[in-house]
Amino acid sequence: MKPASQHVTTCRRCHALICWALTTANGKRQPVDAQPSEEGNLAVTQGADGLLYVRSLTKAYPEPRPSEWRAMPHHATCPSPPPRRSSAPTPRTTHGVRPVPWQR
Repeated sequence: MKPASQHVTTCRRCHALICWALTTANGKRQPVDAQPSEEGNLAVTQGADGLLYVRSLTKAYPEPRPSEWRAMPHHATCPSPPPRRSSAPTPRTTHGVRPVPWQR
């Protein structure tokens, strides 16, 4: 099964065909390759509302259901992925000492 043409778009970095799907775990958007893949670790389905939903294939549910197709996350196949974001806060730079009135 392939996604409908209204769901297919292109990656801004590598211009490959991708689909944006909502994760079933937390509802965040995730890019997946538009072409189904036998090596994929995701199961994608179109919901009754017309949106695409994606879930991970786990040991408990290793195969896609009949209405789903197997896909790869695009971050795993993109030749020019976005730079990783660090979870550490950026250090603040100081530019000298703040003037404080002398006290006697």
